[in-house]
Amino acid sequence: MQAWLAKIGVKTLYITPGSPWENGYCESFNGSMRDELLNGEIFYTLAEAQILIEAWRRHFNTVRPHSSLGYRPPAPETATPPWLPSGSASLHLRPAMALEAILH
Repeated sequence: MQAWLAKIGVKTLYITPGSPWENGYCESFNGSMRDELLNGEIFYTLAEAQILIEAWRRHFNTVRPHSSLGYRPPAPETATPPWLPSGSASLHLRPAMALEAILH
């Protein structure tokens, strides 16, 4: 496909497989995750990392406003329970997730 497009003079925006730095969406997500989660946490166990990263992912997708979407979350929840502070600067765990974090 690329050879044919080159022959007819069409230039494409090709992203090399395995090159997330060439993808603006990946770059933006990686930067947000680094700034909002990874730079502010120290993970002592794999289980702790899995729980906090999953909680951050859910927060990112269902609560956190995104400027590109008119300051709405990408997948807002229809009904949200009350949020409890988790101790992280920018992260809130649901009560069930906080309980799960204590059990591990």
